[in-house]
Amino acid sequence: MEKLQGGFGGDGKEEEGYDAVVVGSGYGGSVVACRLCMAAAGIRVCLLEKGRRWESKDFPTDSFKLLSSLRMESRNLGLSFGSKDALIQVYEQNDSVAVVGCGLGGGSLVNAGVMMPTPVRARRHPKWPNDWEKNWDHCEASAAAMLKIQSIPVKFSVGQALEDIAIKEEVGETSETSVKLTVNFDFEDQRPGSTETSKLQEMGSCLACGNCVSGCPYNAKASNDKTYLHSAIQAGCIVKTQCQVQYVIRNTYDNEGKSGSRKRRWRVYLNEIDYVTSDFVILSGGVFGTTEILFQSQMRGLRVSEALGSGFSCNGNNVAYLTGSSTPLNGYGLDKKELFKIPFQARPGPSISTSYTSSMGFTIQNAILPTAYPHLLFKGILTYGWPGGYWFFHGILDKIKLAMGLKATQAVALLALGHDESDGKIMLEKGTNKISFIPPRDPLLPRKIKVFQKLTQKLGGVLFMSKYRSTAVHLLGGCNASSSGPSHGVCNPKGQIFDPQATVHPGLYVCDASLIPCSIGINPSFTIATAAEHISRHLVQDVLEYKIRREGTNYLGGVQDPDSFIEKTKTIDNGRRSVVTFKETMRGHVGGMPCTAYLKMKMNPHGEDQKDSDIEWNLGTNIHGKSHPLLRGKVGGHVEFRGFEKDNLHIIDGDVNLCEVDSRAPYTHYMRYHIHLVASTGSRYILEGRKIMNPFLLASYAWREATTLHVTFEKVADKSSKNDDHDKVILKGELSISMMELLKSLVSFEGNKKGKFLSLLSGTLFRTYFLQMPRGSQEHFNLSDCEHKYSYPSSTLHDIKTEDGVVISCRQWKCQQNLSKLRGSDEQRNPVLLVNGYAVESYWLPTEPNDLVRTLIEEGHETWLLQSRLHVLNPSNTFTLEDVGRFDIPAAINKMLELLGPNVKVHVVAHCVGGLAIHIALMGGHVSASHIASLSCTNSSMFFKLNALSTVKMRLPLLPISMLILGNNKTLPLVETSTSPPVSLRHRLLKLIALLIPRYERCSCSECKVVSGIFGNAFWHENISPTVHQWLNKESSTRLPMAAFPHLRKICNSGFIVDSNGSNSYLIHPQRMALPTLYISGGRPLLVTPQTSFLAHKYMKLHQPGFRHERVVVEGFGHSDLLIGEESCEKVFPHILSHIRLADGDEQQGRNVHINVAEGKKVFSDSEADQYQYEEGFGITWFSPFVVLLLAFLLVSLLARLFLYIYIF
Repeated sequence: MEKLQGGFGGDGKEEEGYDAVVVGSGYGGSVVACRLCMAAAGIRVCLLEKGRRWESKDFPTDSFKLLSSLRMESRNLGLSFGSKDALIQVYEQNDSVAVVGCGLGGGSLVNAGVMMPTPVRARRHPKWPNDWEKNWDHCEASAAAMLKIQSIPVKFSVGQALEDIAIKEEVGETSETSVKLTVNFDFEDQRPGSTETSKLQEMGSCLACGNCVSGCPYNAKASNDKTYLHSAIQAGCIVKTQCQVQYVIRNTYDNEGKSGSRKRRWRVYLNEIDYVTSDFVILSGGVFGTTEILFQSQMRGLRVSEALGSGFSCNGNNVAYLTGSSTPLNGYGLDKKELFKIPFQARPGPSISTSYTSSMGFTIQNAILPTAYPHLLFKGILTYGWPGGYWFFHGILDKIKLAMGLKATQAVALLALGHDESDGKIMLEKGTNKISFIPPRDPLLPRKIKVFQKLTQKLGGVLFMSKYRSTAVHLLGGCNASSSGPSHGVCNPKGQIFDPQATVHPGLYVCDASLIPCSIGINPSFTIATAAEHISRHLVQDVLEYKIRREGTNYLGGVQDPDSFIEKTKTIDNGRRSVVTFKETMRGHVGGMPCTAYLKMKMNPHGEDQKDSDIEWNLGTNIHGKSHPLLRGKVGGHVEFRGFEKDNLHIIDGDVNLCEVDSRAPYTHYMRYHIHLVASTGSRYILEGRKIMNPFLLASYAWREATTLHVTFEKVADKSSKNDDHDKVILKGELSISMMELLKSLVSFEGNKKGKFLSLLSGTLFRTYFLQMPRGSQEHFNLSDCEHKYSYPSSTLHDIKTEDGVVISCRQWKCQQNLSKLRGSDEQRNPVLLVNGYAVESYWLPTEPNDLVRTLIEEGHETWLLQSRLHVLNPSNTFTLEDVGRFDIPAAINKMLELLGPNVKVHVVAHCVGGLAIHIALMGGHVSASHIASLSCTNSSMFFKLNALSTVKMRLPLLPISMLILGNNKTLPLVETSTSPPVSLRHRLLKLIALLIPRYERCSCSECKVVSGIFGNAFWHENISPTVHQWLNKESSTRLPMAAFPHLRKICNSGFIVDSNGSNSYLIHPQRMALPTLYISGGRPLLVTPQTSFLAHKYMKLHQPGFRHERVVVEGFGHSDLLIGEESCEKVFPHILSHIRLADGDEQQGRNVHINVAEGKKVFSDSEADQYQYEEGFGITWFSPFVVLLLAFLLVSLLARLFLYIYIF
């Protein structure tokens, strides 16, 4: 039972993969597949064939059918036509033409089936591998037995004519070579039950019709599909037709340890997306096919010899056509109508039945033209005539004779074979990525032409010679086998491909005509099969040893029952699978350098089917956390990044999800791209990209967000490299698709589900921007369980009365052990004072395993947390930020000095308005810098620069209106409980207004929405854990003291700290800032921009150059998530610890921490230029800034009218 699978399905990532994949089914691939499958039952072999399967009834029998079975690639005309899996493939370039066969069986389908032993001259050639000679005769015998070679039983008329009249007299000293063919002339062996019939597929007997080279229509030729392949399929080989392999790369991406599967060594790509995996890959795609695969693989990082493409030989091929002779040549094939009217011996016979080798160094053979071949092509269109005269009209006159019923003249094709210089070259043209070739020099060409002319003179008629210098049907070389290493060849005599930096690529072989290093001089099919037999012996041993090392001997067994493979013979119907493909081109800049991504998407690569009537899918709902299969897919293509790599970066693995949702931000819609790239140098890269879509300002950002991909480009460190830190490269940028490219992308859509795909995609965007419905909801946790899970160190709460009589508090954590002594230091570490932002806890997170308080305690620092009049525990109804800096911070520091000693210096870490307050305290002279060991500020400094949206909110009279609504009670309750007092109408109205104010990232939590409406978004939800989000909104930030907002508004509008009257009373005293500083900003700003830290850093370096000043921008963070984010302990805290250690004098230890932070983190330090101009939520929109501000004013007016209406009535 034949195992034949048409096409290929899935994403190419078959779970188990194969032990061996054979590419091509010619004389090399067929032999290898057969020998591997027959070696042991446990070897899983897959053969991939570019062409289709051809039955005897399918072969062309007239010119029209032949043209439909032909593919022509003309580099001279710059065009190609015909199917890529056509039976006959013609390559024309300059003055050369090459013809190859394509289909299951390779060239054996359309060759003459001539099998002749390799001449001694070829085997003595200097390039011929000596290792082949050790068992060459045995391999020849094995090939002959499998191919069922037979002698021609009779001498047909063409052979007799050439022998009697021309050859011996005109060619010189010649020797007739016995011609044996893979053609069945035996009638007796076809009896049912014959032993030979069981080995080979049933065949007909040769009828001597002369149509061999267009495919035998009577099933009499023992092509590979009836010999080696038939045996391979019976032994379990899985065959996939119409699968053209593009390239092969090492499989470094499949994770080992997957259930039921293991990692294979190689990936064999059938296109830019689909691939199969295998431990062994045998390239047998023919000279052009194998060479092209290796060139394409080389572009994707496979190291191969520089000799690739060299040593190309056309086997001295030249073709001529002799017509108009009166000699009975019978050089035309017969159709079925004529065939049985003529006796067997009077028929044309096989395509080649005679062969004469001249002492001049070449061989002449006759060839019968099949009935399907258009004879006019050989009579002046592709040829020139000799002798001159009426030859141009000969073809037309011959057709007129046939039409009039007159007897046509006799004709025969002549084929010359010989030894060329084997110095041709095969190349892969850049830009087109197509094979081009330069034929080898043929010093015997003039002699061959002279012999053809002498034969014409003797036989009579007109000689038509090919217009091409080289007309080749026997292609050899390009991946030459060599015993001398990669400097002289591409593979060793065993077929293993050389790795120039090692020995060979384990498991990667070549086995076809491309490894023959020199011309053979006669028909090379038998030589190729013999070389394949030799390579198969070593290959089988290699495969068995590898499987024993990996799996033991359990897999070994007897020959498998062919019936056990019946279930694997189903043809895959790609037309019925729910797959959509399209192209997308995006351009932009990455790391400041131009970059273009040419992507090809294949959505739903697994072919998952879903009900089209599912309303939830159609509305863009993610079910069970996953988007619709049509919105998830694979990515192929390449990236042009000339500023980084001179050649294209090819995508070897990529995933895309066009509707990904994070439950932490259910209103946000992500399109994620995860792409693995490889360069021709072997360097590998990862490109991570995402489009972020939020329902902000009535979809005014929809176009920008849906067409802009924010990318991170990272170089993958070489495992063998010792300088991983030095090789680490991380770049960021944006790529976008233009309107024209979007239209091109829509035109490129293919697949029977493209309408469904567009419906789903538009549904997700409609849900995001217009329906504004969340996808899922945030989880709710029992916070008491979390607090018990992560036990917190005990602390002491100190109540402190400030100078102005307000009671504040400060929480103290003492060190559990003196880590400084453990490190061999006698010096006690200085304590740290933490100053929060506006009414939100950032340092003490009892529900989390890590926070800054725990981190500082573990480092040996006694930690104090200031709970000022901004804090929910100590809210004041009338105060300013100036009061916090003037009274609260000095009171806390005095308390620390009181308990710890007057000589103690304090490290201060402040966030947001806490940073403003500490700068007011220092620059206002309320705290002496002599008591401060260091200052670290996150998203704060003496400057305070907001993003555009927050600036607009501060410029508009929203805050004065809000304060007017609040009345006398300026503390806004955020959390309502059964025990809390009832919320006043004024407070409810203000919360309602806050809910209506647009914010960039929306949340389903009402408390979070109120705070973000008043302040703006304080953090990116994806950066913080759900437990922190719930704890902050439900337990920590229960009230919001708003009394300081008028002062904060003045600071925001000024851009730097001012007093409560709006005067610049602080920046004029830089001498009071005599201390080391660290300013940290988030690289993805939400509220405060990185310009805040940039200006502060410049200010300190200018006015206090004697101290150490640092500035760090941490990518991926916004505002408060710098301190409360899940990854803050890895990406932010080390910078603070390093700064504190350096300030304490432990410089070496601090430097080590700083280096460790830089390892593999998306962290950038910049002291001279502010590179962070991009602001989320207020960039390019569909409307001008004037229109946006006008809409904002209209909103404010409506809110004011609403307030007055409620207040009056």
